[in-house]
Amino acid sequence: MQKLFDEVNSLDIRCYEKFFLNEDILMEHAANGIAAYIRKKFPLKFKILIVCGSGNNGADGIASARLLHKDYDTTLLYIKNPKSKMALLQEKRANAIEVKTSKEIIECDVVVDAIVGTGFKGEFDSNIQNTIKKMNSLNAFKIACDVPSLGFVADTTLTMGALKKSMFLDKAKDFMGDIELVNLGLPREIYEGKTNWNLLDSDDLKLPYRDKKNSHKGDFGHLAIASGTKSGASILSAISAFRFGAGLVTLVGLNNLMIPHSIMHSNHIPSNASALALGMGLGDAFSEKELKDFLDNDLALICDADIFAMPIITTLLKRERVVLTPHPKEFTILLKQTKIADISVEELQMNRFKYVELFTQKYPKITLLLKGANVIIAKDEQFFINPHGTQSLAKGGSGDVLSGLVGALLAQGYSDLESAIQASLTHTQLAQNYKGTDFSLTPDDLIKEIGNL
Repeated sequence: MQKLFDEVNSLDIRCYEKFFLNEDILMEHAANGIAAYIRKKFPLKFKILIVCGSGNNGADGIASARLLHKDYDTTLLYIKNPKSKMALLQEKRANAIEVKTSKEIIECDVVVDAIVGTGFKGEFDSNIQNTIKKMNSLNAFKIACDVPSLGFVADTTLTMGALKKSMFLDKAKDFMGDIELVNLGLPREIYEGKTNWNLLDSDDLKLPYRDKKNSHKGDFGHLAIASGTKSGASILSAISAFRFGAGLVTLVGLNNLMIPHSIMHSNHIPSNASALALGMGLGDAFSEKELKDFLDNDLALICDADIFAMPIITTLLKRERVVLTPHPKEFTILLKQTKIADISVEELQMNRFKYVELFTQKYPKITLLLKGANVIIAKDEQFFINPHGTQSLAKGGSGDVLSGLVGALLAQGYSDLESAIQASLTHTQLAQNYKGTDFSLTPDDLIKEIGNL
Protein backbone atom coordinates (compact mmCIF):
# COMPACT_ATOMS: atom_id res chain seq x y z
CA MET A 1 0.00 0.00 0.00
CA GLN A 2 1.32 3.44 -0.95
CA LYS A 3 0.39 6.95 0.08
CA LEU A 4 -1.42 9.39 -2.24
CA PHE A 5 -1.39 13.18 -2.05
CA ASP A 6 -3.39 16.08 -3.48
CA GLU A 7 -0.13 17.96 -4.11
CA VAL A 8 3.55 17.68 -3.20
CA ASN A 9 4.58 21.34 -3.14
CA SER A 10 3.99 21.40 0.62
CA LEU A 11 6.18 18.30 0.94
CA ASP A 12 8.97 20.05 -0.99
CA ILE A 13 8.69 23.12 1.25
CA ARG A 14 8.95 20.85 4.28
CA CYS A 15 12.22 19.50 2.83
CA TYR A 16 13.62 23.03 2.58
CA GLU A 17 12.53 24.14 6.04
CA LYS A 18 13.00 21.00 8.11
CA PHE A 19 15.71 19.02 6.35
CA PHE A 20 17.88 21.87 4.98
CA LEU A 21 17.59 20.76 1.36
CA ASN A 22 16.90 23.25 -1.41
CA GLU A 23 15.11 23.36 -4.74
CA ASP A 24 18.32 22.75 -6.66
CA ILE A 25 19.11 19.55 -4.72
CA LEU A 26 15.62 18.16 -5.20
CA MET A 27 15.74 18.96 -8.90
CA GLU A 28 19.09 17.21 -9.32
CA HIS A 29 17.57 14.09 -7.79
CA ALA A 30 14.57 14.36 -10.10
CA ALA A 31 16.84 14.68 -13.13
CA ASN A 32 19.01 11.82 -11.92
CA GLY A 33 15.90 9.67 -11.62
CA ILE A 34 14.93 10.35 -15.24
CA ALA A 35 18.49 9.77 -16.46
CA ALA A 36 18.87 6.57 -14.42
CA TYR A 37 15.64 5.15 -15.86
CA ILE A 38 16.82 5.86 -19.41
CA ARG A 39 20.29 4.41 -18.74
CA LYS A 40 18.78 1.24 -17.34
CA LYS A 41 16.26 0.73 -20.13
CA PHE A 42 17.97 1.92 -23.33
CA PRO A 43 21.38 1.31 -24.98
CA LEU A 44 23.97 4.09 -25.08
CA LYS A 45 23.87 6.43 -28.09
CA PHE A 46 20.09 6.10 -28.49
CA LYS A 47 18.43 9.30 -29.70
CA ILE A 48 16.70 11.11 -26.83
CA LEU A 49 14.40 14.11 -27.42
CA ILE A 50 13.33 16.08 -24.33
CA VAL A 51 10.52 18.59 -24.87
CA CYS A 52 10.52 21.28 -22.18
CA GLY A 53 8.11 23.92 -20.97
CA SER A 54 8.99 27.20 -19.29
CA GLY A 55 8.59 26.16 -15.65
CA ASN A 56 10.12 23.73 -13.21
CA ASN A 57 8.83 20.66 -15.04
CA GLY A 58 10.81 21.89 -18.02
CA ALA A 59 13.76 22.49 -15.70
CA ASP A 60 13.69 18.81 -14.69
CA GLY A 61 13.86 17.90 -18.37
CA ILE A 62 16.75 20.30 -19.09
CA ALA A 63 18.73 18.95 -16.12
CA SER A 64 18.21 15.36 -17.26
CA ALA A 65 19.43 16.29 -20.76
CA ARG A 66 22.65 17.62 -19.20
CA LEU A 67 23.16 14.31 -17.37
CA LEU A 68 22.52 12.24 -20.51
CA HIS A 69 24.63 14.44 -22.78
CA LYS A 70 27.42 12.58 -24.68
CA ASP A 71 26.32 9.11 -23.49
CA TYR A 72 23.17 9.52 -25.58
CA ASP A 73 22.36 11.54 -28.67
CA THR A 74 20.39 14.05 -26.61
CA THR A 75 18.39 16.98 -27.96
CA LEU A 76 16.36 19.64 -26.14
CA LEU A 77 13.29 21.26 -27.64
CA TYR A 78 12.05 24.38 -25.82
CA ILE A 79 8.34 24.57 -26.54
CA LYS A 80 8.44 27.87 -24.59
CA ASN A 81 11.43 29.88 -23.45
CA PRO A 82 12.58 29.04 -19.90
CA LYS A 83 10.91 31.37 -17.43
CA SER A 84 11.14 30.08 -13.86
CA LYS A 85 14.28 30.71 -11.83
CA MET A 86 15.29 27.04 -11.94
CA ALA A 87 14.51 26.66 -15.65
CA LEU A 88 16.76 29.64 -16.47
CA LEU A 89 19.54 28.18 -14.32
CA GLN A 90 19.26 24.74 -15.88
CA GLU A 91 19.31 26.29 -19.35
CA LYS A 92 22.62 28.02 -18.53
CA ARG A 93 24.09 24.74 -17.31
CA ALA A 94 22.95 22.86 -20.41
CA ASN A 95 24.28 25.58 -22.71
CA ALA A 96 27.62 25.55 -20.91
CA ILE A 97 28.26 21.96 -21.99
CA GLU A 98 26.65 22.49 -25.41
CA VAL A 99 23.62 20.23 -25.17
CA LYS A 100 21.98 20.20 -28.62
CA THR A 101 18.69 21.99 -29.21
CA SER A 102 16.05 21.78 -31.91
CA LYS A 103 13.14 24.00 -32.89
CA GLU A 104 10.96 21.14 -34.07
CA ILE A 105 10.08 17.55 -33.29
CA ILE A 106 12.70 15.15 -34.63
CA GLU A 107 12.77 11.40 -35.06
CA CYS A 108 14.10 9.71 -31.93
CA ASP A 109 14.13 6.51 -29.92
CA VAL A 110 12.85 8.09 -26.71
CA VAL A 111 10.79 11.25 -26.26
CA VAL A 112 10.40 12.86 -22.83
CA ASP A 113 7.45 15.13 -22.04
CA ALA A 114 8.65 17.81 -19.61
CA ILE A 115 6.18 20.49 -20.69
CA VAL A 116 4.10 21.06 -17.54
CA GLY A 117 3.72 19.44 -14.12
CA THR A 118 0.93 19.03 -11.61
CA GLY A 119 0.71 22.76 -10.90
CA PHE A 120 -0.48 23.69 -14.41
CA LYS A 121 -3.99 25.11 -14.70
CA GLY A 122 -5.74 26.11 -17.90
CA GLU A 123 -5.54 25.05 -21.53
CA PHE A 124 -2.69 24.69 -24.02
CA ASP A 125 -2.36 26.98 -27.00
CA SER A 126 -2.49 25.52 -30.50
CA ASN A 127 1.30 25.31 -30.77
CA ILE A 128 1.62 23.08 -27.70
CA GLN A 129 -1.37 20.97 -28.75
CA ASN A 130 0.17 20.38 -32.18
CA THR A 131 3.53 19.56 -30.64
CA ILE A 132 1.97 16.97 -28.35
CA LYS A 133 0.18 15.39 -31.31
CA LYS A 134 3.53 15.10 -33.10
CA MET A 135 5.14 13.61 -29.98
CA ASN A 136 2.37 11.01 -29.78
CA SER A 137 2.84 10.10 -33.43
CA LEU A 138 6.55 9.37 -33.02
CA ASN A 139 7.63 5.74 -33.20
CA ALA A 140 9.46 6.23 -29.91
CA PHE A 141 9.20 5.18 -26.29
CA LYS A 142 7.32 7.92 -24.47
CA ILE A 143 8.20 9.11 -20.96
CA ALA A 144 6.27 11.71 -18.95
CA CYS A 145 8.12 13.77 -16.38
CA ASP A 146 6.04 13.86 -13.16
CA VAL A 147 2.66 13.69 -14.97
CA PRO A 148 1.78 13.57 -18.67
CA SER A 149 1.00 16.96 -20.17
CA LEU A 150 -2.61 17.18 -21.32
CA GLY A 151 -3.06 14.81 -24.26
CA PHE A 152 0.37 13.17 -24.10
CA VAL A 153 0.12 9.37 -24.03
CA ALA A 154 3.01 8.02 -21.98
CA ASP A 155 4.42 4.51 -21.89
CA THR A 156 5.89 5.35 -18.49
CA THR A 157 5.36 8.23 -16.08
CA LEU A 158 8.27 9.06 -13.77
CA THR A 159 6.63 10.94 -10.95
CA MET A 160 8.62 13.01 -8.47
CA GLY A 161 8.73 12.49 -4.71
CA ALA A 162 5.29 11.01 -4.05
CA LEU A 163 2.22 9.69 -5.86
CA LYS A 164 -0.50 12.18 -6.71
CA LYS A 165 -4.24 11.44 -6.56
CA SER A 166 -4.82 13.12 -9.92
CA MET A 167 -2.81 10.35 -11.57
CA PHE A 168 -5.56 7.92 -10.65
CA LEU A 169 -8.59 9.70 -12.01
CA ASP A 170 -10.39 7.47 -14.52
CA LYS A 171 -9.69 9.94 -17.33
CA ALA A 172 -5.93 9.67 -16.65
CA LYS A 173 -5.69 5.91 -17.05
CA ASP A 174 -5.18 5.97 -20.82
CA PHE A 175 -2.34 8.50 -20.52
CA MET A 176 -0.21 7.46 -17.54
CA GLY A 177 1.33 4.19 -18.71
CA ASP A 178 3.42 2.46 -16.04
CA ILE A 179 4.09 4.68 -13.04
CA GLU A 180 7.48 4.79 -11.31
CA LEU A 181 8.41 6.98 -8.36
CA VAL A 182 11.60 9.08 -8.37
CA ASN A 183 13.30 9.72 -5.02
CA LEU A 184 14.12 13.37 -4.31
CA GLY A 185 16.97 12.93 -1.86
CA LEU A 186 15.18 11.62 1.22
CA PRO A 187 13.86 8.19 2.18
CA ARG A 188 10.28 7.98 1.07
CA GLU A 189 9.00 7.51 4.63
CA ILE A 190 10.57 10.85 5.58
CA TYR A 191 9.61 12.83 2.46
CA GLU A 192 5.99 11.76 2.60
CA GLY A 193 3.72 13.28 5.23
CA LYS A 194 0.32 12.20 6.51
CA THR A 195 -2.58 11.46 4.19
CA ASN A 196 -5.93 9.68 4.34
CA TRP A 197 -5.60 8.42 0.77
CA ASN A 198 -3.79 5.21 -0.18
CA LEU A 199 -3.02 3.25 -3.33
CA LEU A 200 -3.61 -0.49 -3.12
CA ASP A 201 -0.86 -2.78 -4.39
CA SER A 202 -1.35 -6.33 -5.65
CA ASP A 203 0.56 -7.48 -2.57
CA ASP A 204 -2.26 -6.17 -0.38
CA LEU A 205 -4.48 -9.03 -1.55
CA LYS A 206 -5.24 -11.53 1.24
CA LEU A 207 -7.36 -14.49 0.17
CA PRO A 208 -9.79 -16.25 2.56
CA TYR A 209 -7.68 -19.38 3.01
CA ARG A 210 -9.00 -21.96 5.45
CA ASP A 211 -6.36 -22.45 8.13
CA LYS A 212 -8.42 -24.59 10.48
CA LYS A 213 -8.62 -28.26 9.44
CA ASN A 214 -11.30 -29.17 11.99
CA SER A 215 -14.11 -27.15 10.41
CA HIS A 216 -17.49 -27.46 8.72
CA LYS A 217 -19.59 -25.40 6.30
CA GLY A 218 -21.18 -23.42 9.09
CA ASP A 219 -17.79 -22.01 10.04
CA PHE A 220 -17.62 -20.07 6.79
CA GLY A 221 -20.86 -18.16 6.86
CA HIS A 222 -24.17 -18.18 5.03
CA LEU A 223 -24.92 -15.51 2.43
CA ALA A 224 -28.56 -14.79 1.56
CA ILE A 225 -29.08 -13.03 -1.79
CA ALA A 226 -32.31 -11.37 -2.91
CA SER A 227 -33.35 -12.95 -6.22
CA GLY A 228 -35.31 -10.58 -8.44
CA THR A 229 -36.78 -10.27 -11.92
CA LYS A 230 -33.39 -10.52 -13.65
CA SER A 231 -32.38 -13.60 -11.74
CA GLY A 232 -29.24 -14.18 -13.79
CA ALA A 233 -27.52 -11.36 -11.90
CA SER A 234 -28.25 -12.83 -8.48
CA ILE A 235 -27.23 -16.30 -9.68
CA LEU A 236 -23.86 -14.95 -10.83
CA SER A 237 -23.39 -13.33 -7.41
CA ALA A 238 -24.38 -16.57 -5.69
CA ILE A 239 -21.93 -18.73 -7.66
CA SER A 240 -19.19 -16.15 -7.16
CA ALA A 241 -19.78 -16.05 -3.40
CA PHE A 242 -19.86 -19.84 -3.11
CA ARG A 243 -16.62 -20.15 -5.09
CA PHE A 244 -14.99 -17.48 -2.90
CA GLY A 245 -15.40 -19.38 0.32
CA ALA A 246 -18.90 -18.81 1.69
CA GLY A 247 -19.98 -22.05 3.37
CA LEU A 248 -23.60 -21.70 2.27
CA VAL A 249 -25.41 -19.48 -0.24
CA THR A 250 -29.19 -19.11 -0.55
CA LEU A 251 -31.21 -17.19 -3.13
CA VAL A 252 -34.27 -15.64 -1.49
CA GLY A 253 -37.37 -14.71 -3.50
CA LEU A 254 -38.25 -15.65 -7.06
CA ASN A 255 -37.44 -19.24 -7.95
CA ASN A 256 -35.51 -20.13 -11.06
CA LEU A 257 -35.06 -23.59 -12.50
CA MET A 258 -31.57 -22.64 -13.64
CA ILE A 259 -30.18 -22.33 -10.11
CA PRO A 260 -27.04 -24.49 -9.78
CA HIS A 261 -27.42 -27.51 -7.50
CA SER A 262 -24.91 -26.10 -5.01
CA ILE A 263 -27.01 -22.95 -4.43
CA MET A 264 -30.10 -23.17 -2.21
CA HIS A 265 -33.43 -21.39 -2.64
CA SER A 266 -35.89 -20.12 -0.03
CA ASN A 267 -38.79 -17.72 0.29
CA HIS A 268 -37.33 -16.40 3.54
CA ILE A 269 -33.94 -15.49 4.93
CA PRO A 270 -32.37 -18.61 6.50
CA SER A 271 -32.14 -18.43 10.28
CA ASN A 272 -28.38 -18.99 10.19
CA ALA A 273 -27.65 -16.34 7.54
CA SER A 274 -24.61 -14.21 8.39
CA ALA A 275 -24.81 -11.65 5.57
CA LEU A 276 -27.21 -10.34 2.94
CA ALA A 277 -26.83 -9.20 -0.68
CA LEU A 278 -29.43 -6.96 -2.29
CA GLY A 279 -29.98 -5.20 -5.60
CA MET A 280 -28.41 -7.34 -8.34
CA GLY A 281 -31.15 -7.78 -10.96
CA LEU A 282 -33.75 -6.98 -8.28
CA GLY A 283 -36.21 -5.08 -10.48
CA ASP A 284 -39.71 -4.84 -9.00
CA ALA A 285 -39.81 -8.42 -7.71
CA PHE A 286 -40.05 -7.37 -4.05
CA SER A 287 -42.85 -5.24 -2.66
CA GLU A 288 -41.95 -2.51 -0.17
CA LYS A 289 -43.11 -4.77 2.67
CA GLU A 290 -41.06 -7.71 1.39
CA LEU A 291 -38.00 -5.50 1.19
CA LYS A 292 -38.54 -4.34 4.76
CA ASP A 293 -38.96 -7.94 5.88
CA PHE A 294 -35.74 -8.92 4.08
CA LEU A 295 -33.93 -6.14 5.92
CA ASP A 296 -35.54 -6.57 9.35
CA ASN A 297 -32.25 -7.68 10.96
CA ASP A 298 -28.77 -6.36 11.70
CA LEU A 299 -26.86 -8.62 9.32
CA ALA A 300 -23.93 -7.35 7.24
CA LEU A 301 -25.19 -6.14 3.87
CA ILE A 302 -23.86 -5.64 0.34
CA CYS A 303 -26.01 -3.34 -1.86
CA ASP A 304 -25.70 -2.98 -5.63
CA ALA A 305 -27.50 -1.97 -8.81
CA ASP A 306 -31.28 -1.47 -8.63
CA ILE A 307 -31.44 -0.71 -4.91
CA PHE A 308 -29.79 2.72 -5.36
CA ALA A 309 -32.87 4.08 -7.15
CA MET A 310 -35.29 2.85 -4.50
CA PRO A 311 -36.49 5.07 -1.60
CA ILE A 312 -35.50 2.41 0.93
CA ILE A 313 -31.82 3.12 0.29
CA THR A 314 -31.88 6.07 2.70
CA THR A 315 -33.09 3.71 5.44
CA LEU A 316 -30.28 1.26 4.67
CA LEU A 317 -27.72 4.02 5.17
CA LYS A 318 -28.61 4.04 8.88
CA ARG A 319 -27.35 0.46 9.29
CA GLU A 320 -23.87 -0.66 10.20
CA ARG A 321 -21.66 -3.15 8.29
CA VAL A 322 -22.95 -2.01 4.90
CA VAL A 323 -21.02 -2.04 1.60
CA LEU A 324 -22.35 -0.09 -1.39
CA THR A 325 -20.95 -0.92 -4.85
CA PRO A 326 -22.41 1.60 -7.36
CA HIS A 327 -21.06 2.37 -10.81
CA PRO A 328 -20.83 6.09 -11.66
CA LYS A 329 -24.42 6.45 -12.93
CA GLU A 330 -25.77 4.68 -9.85
CA PHE A 331 -23.62 6.86 -7.59
CA THR A 332 -25.09 10.05 -9.10
CA ILE A 333 -28.54 8.63 -8.33
CA LEU A 334 -27.41 7.88 -4.78
CA LEU A 335 -25.99 11.39 -4.36
CA LYS A 336 -29.33 12.83 -5.43
CA GLN A 337 -31.31 10.46 -3.19
CA THR A 338 -29.22 11.53 -0.20
CA LYS A 339 -29.43 15.25 -1.14
CA ILE A 340 -25.63 15.53 -1.36
CA ALA A 341 -25.55 16.65 -4.99
CA ASP A 342 -27.54 16.60 -8.22
CA ILE A 343 -24.84 16.16 -10.85
CA SER A 344 -24.21 14.46 -14.18
CA VAL A 345 -22.00 11.41 -14.61
CA GLU A 346 -19.52 13.63 -16.47
CA GLU A 347 -19.21 15.99 -13.50
CA LEU A 348 -18.81 13.07 -11.13
CA GLN A 349 -16.02 11.57 -13.24
CA MET A 350 -14.17 14.90 -13.20
CA ASN A 351 -14.50 15.11 -9.39
CA ARG A 352 -14.66 11.53 -8.14
CA PHE A 353 -12.54 12.17 -5.05
CA LYS A 354 -14.59 15.18 -4.00
CA TYR A 355 -17.96 13.43 -4.10
CA VAL A 356 -16.66 10.28 -2.43
CA GLU A 357 -15.39 12.45 0.43
CA LEU A 358 -18.71 14.30 0.66
CA PHE A 359 -20.59 11.01 0.84
CA THR A 360 -18.39 9.53 3.56
CA GLN A 361 -18.61 12.74 5.58
CA LYS A 362 -22.38 12.37 5.68
CA TYR A 363 -22.37 8.58 6.14
CA PRO A 364 -19.17 7.69 8.01
CA LYS A 365 -20.40 4.19 8.99
CA ILE A 366 -20.98 3.11 5.38
CA THR A 367 -18.31 1.53 3.18
CA LEU A 368 -18.48 2.82 -0.40
CA LEU A 369 -16.93 1.04 -3.36
CA LEU A 370 -17.23 3.30 -6.41
CA LYS A 371 -16.60 1.33 -9.57
CA GLY A 372 -14.60 2.69 -12.47
CA ALA A 373 -11.34 2.33 -14.34
CA ASN A 374 -9.75 3.00 -10.95
CA VAL A 375 -11.93 1.77 -8.09
CA ILE A 376 -12.32 4.00 -5.02
CA ILE A 377 -13.06 2.35 -1.67
CA ALA A 378 -13.90 4.60 1.27
CA LYS A 379 -15.19 4.60 4.82
CA ASP A 380 -15.23 7.57 7.17
CA GLU A 381 -11.79 9.21 6.70
CA GLN A 382 -10.10 6.21 5.09
CA PHE A 383 -9.74 6.19 1.30
CA PHE A 384 -8.20 3.60 -1.01
CA ILE A 385 -7.74 3.39 -4.78
CA ASN A 386 -7.47 0.08 -6.61
CA PRO A 387 -5.75 0.89 -9.95
CA HIS A 388 -5.45 -2.69 -11.19
CA GLY A 389 -8.67 -3.01 -13.18
CA THR A 390 -8.62 -3.66 -16.92
CA GLN A 391 -10.96 -2.84 -19.80
CA SER A 392 -11.89 -6.53 -19.96
CA LEU A 393 -14.16 -5.96 -16.94
CA ALA A 394 -16.41 -3.67 -19.00
CA LYS A 395 -18.99 -6.44 -19.43
CA GLY A 396 -22.47 -7.00 -18.09
CA GLY A 397 -22.32 -9.27 -15.07
CA SER A 398 -18.80 -8.34 -13.94
CA GLY A 399 -20.27 -6.22 -11.15
CA ASP A 400 -22.52 -9.11 -10.05
CA VAL A 401 -19.41 -11.25 -9.60
CA LEU A 402 -17.86 -8.47 -7.50
CA SER A 403 -20.98 -8.29 -5.32
CA GLY A 404 -20.70 -12.02 -4.72
CA LEU A 405 -17.07 -11.66 -3.69
CA VAL A 406 -17.95 -8.91 -1.20
CA GLY A 407 -20.90 -10.91 0.12
CA ALA A 408 -18.76 -14.02 0.60
CA LEU A 409 -16.29 -12.13 2.77
CA LEU A 410 -19.01 -10.39 4.78
CA ALA A 411 -20.59 -13.79 5.41
CA GLN A 412 -17.23 -15.18 6.57
CA GLY A 413 -16.90 -12.44 9.17
CA TYR A 414 -14.66 -9.89 7.48
CA SER A 415 -15.33 -6.23 8.30
CA ASP A 416 -17.22 -4.21 5.71
CA LEU A 417 -14.13 -2.17 4.75
CA GLU A 418 -11.84 -5.19 4.50
CA SER A 419 -14.49 -7.08 2.51
CA ALA A 420 -14.65 -4.26 -0.04
CA ILE A 421 -10.86 -3.94 -0.32
CA GLN A 422 -10.15 -7.65 -0.66
CA ALA A 423 -13.07 -8.31 -3.00
CA SER A 424 -11.99 -5.46 -5.27
CA LEU A 425 -8.37 -6.64 -5.38
CA THR A 426 -9.55 -10.18 -6.08
CA HIS A 427 -11.89 -8.97 -8.84
CA THR A 428 -9.12 -7.09 -10.67
CA GLN A 429 -6.65 -9.96 -10.18
CA LEU A 430 -9.13 -12.37 -11.76
CA ALA A 431 -9.33 -10.16 -14.85
CA GLN A 432 -5.54 -9.86 -15.06
CA ASN A 433 -5.12 -13.64 -14.76
CA TYR A 434 -7.52 -14.36 -17.62
CA LYS A 435 -5.54 -15.64 -20.61
CA GLY A 436 -8.01 -14.83 -23.38
CA THR A 437 -8.46 -11.62 -25.34
CA ASP A 438 -9.62 -8.61 -23.35
CA PHE A 439 -12.92 -8.41 -25.23
CA SER A 440 -13.82 -12.07 -24.62
CA LEU A 441 -13.89 -12.14 -20.80
CA THR A 442 -17.26 -13.17 -19.35
CA PRO A 443 -18.54 -13.30 -15.75
CA ASP A 444 -18.25 -17.09 -15.95
CA ASP A 445 -14.56 -16.70 -16.81
CA LEU A 446 -14.06 -14.52 -13.75
CA ILE A 447 -15.73 -17.08 -11.51
CA LYS A 448 -13.66 -19.89 -13.01
CA GLU A 449 -10.46 -17.92 -12.33
CA ILE A 450 -11.27 -17.77 -8.60
CA GLY A 451 -10.13 -21.36 -8.34
CA ASN A 452 -6.78 -20.50 -9.94
CA LEU A 453 -5.79 -17.64 -7.62
